[in-house]
Amino acid sequence: MSPDKKAQEHEPEGGMVDSEAFPLVLKRVAIDTWRENVAYLHRDCALYRAEGFQALAKVEVRANSKRILATLNVVDDTNIVGCNEIGLSEDAFAQLGVQDGHSARISQAPLASSIPALKRKITGERLSRDDFAAIVHDIAGHRYSKIELTAFVVACNQGELDREEVHFLTDAMASVGQRLDWHERPVVDKHCIGGIPGNRTSMLVVPIVAAHGMLCPKTSSRAITSPAGTADTMEVLANVELPMGQLSELVRTHRGCLAWGGTAALSPADDVLISVERPLAVDSAGQMVASILSKKIAAGSTHLVLDIPVGPSAKVRSMPEAQALRRLFQYVASQMNLTVDVVITDGRQPIGNGIGPVLEARDVMQVLENDPAAPTDLRQKALRLAGRMLEFDPDVRGGDGFAMARDILESGRALAKMDDIIRAQGARPFDRHAPQVARHYFDVPANASGTVIGIDNLQIASIARLAGAPKIQGAGVDLFCKLGDVVEPGQVLYRVYADYASELAFARAATGDDSGYRIGAADAMPHVFVEF
Repeated sequence: MSPDKKAQEHEPEGGMVDSEAFPLVLKRVAIDTWRENVAYLHRDCALYRAEGFQALAKVEVRANSKRILATLNVVDDTNIVGCNEIGLSEDAFAQLGVQDGHSARISQAPLASSIPALKRKITGERLSRDDFAAIVHDIAGHRYSKIELTAFVVACNQGELDREEVHFLTDAMASVGQRLDWHERPVVDKHCIGGIPGNRTSMLVVPIVAAHGMLCPKTSSRAITSPAGTADTMEVLANVELPMGQLSELVRTHRGCLAWGGTAALSPADDVLISVERPLAVDSAGQMVASILSKKIAAGSTHLVLDIPVGPSAKVRSMPEAQALRRLFQYVASQMNLTVDVVITDGRQPIGNGIGPVLEARDVMQVLENDPAAPTDLRQKALRLAGRMLEFDPDVRGGDGFAMARDILESGRALAKMDDIIRAQGARPFDRHAPQVARHYFDVPANASGTVIGIDNLQIASIARLAGAPKIQGAGVDLFCKLGDVVEPGQVLYRVYADYASELAFARAATGDDSGYRIGAADAMPHVFVEF
């Protein structure tokens, strides 16, 4: 019997349908809607016609005693969903935890209770702690449409949150979802605000600090707009998707981990907001602080080293801007009982040589193995940050951290600890002497003689992504020249790796428009004051 006939048999006379008494057949629609629950109804479904659903409306879907909220899309193709079916996108289907063909019911979702507070923020009003708690609760519960989410992000960006509002937003985000408690102090972590390609210091800091005996449960994100996140690079070496039970046991046994944070449900509202902030390229100071600190607090961290790189193509372009951001982080962290050490660093160029998961994993392992070919800038920055973290230990005297970190690295203890963590997470084959880079490559030469006086972080990152990173682990950019190097015409500045001819062509076209390198007189190189 056709789906249309089945729908007609279930439809009472007069077109009135009781949605509670009218079950639909659940269908998994293999579409990645990126952290947005989407439901699909056929236009000729009896429920759609009778209940007055419309596209982009919020609906509630129930199956097997579970319920989710989703945005409704209406389709006209029975190959997507039939008239007696309710389709769900990948994320939405996974949340219900049932099989294809299970019965489900759908109804119109009530308006999110925090919408009046959202409207007040849109008009520029200052919101209270309770207002932010209500908004974040509704965001985490997927009660906001993408339009409402965008309105909240833009309103917070244009009006800029005052420091108390940032505290309220951080507290609300940390309070929704899972919150870990390791039952000891200090629990340390390190975070960078981002924007610097190749900056894989976390993969060095964690084994150094864990080898010292401090607890460092590092849950990291995957790349969203960068060529690789810490989780993407660690995934070259080991499994990063660990259930919380295994993760907790691993951390208690080895004193550290390098895992993807997506399985932990820590500050879930942040993941939803990021799905809107990144396409809009909106990353206001207040939202950045709330995003970072809420994740760290939810993960059970008590002490945090925060890296703020400063440079012409970094997220933070000037020292006054960096100092203002530092003060905001310090204020909110103090209100949340989190000890934070904010470090301002050199963000004028990428850190390390490789940009892309495999190339960055190579750099990390070279540093851990004390290879003379290891990138010096990555090694030194990681030691400085690890030293600051070691000084959170009350038994470590201030100023001694760097020397202790260097000793742990040079003695091989950091490498041994990293090997333990890799085995515990599930090791994957990797040869740093012959990393499996992508199949095709081309070189980008210097077009003039002189000194490298500028490297555009954004352009180099864009080229690496066009080449296929991070989805293709071996794709990316390998840098041969850094700031201050003297070059001649035709000398190779960097090499681009890609697996597919189309991606190679995209990356080549981008380098033709702008290589990302500026060559000139040495005295024209921009300088920034940094703390190490």
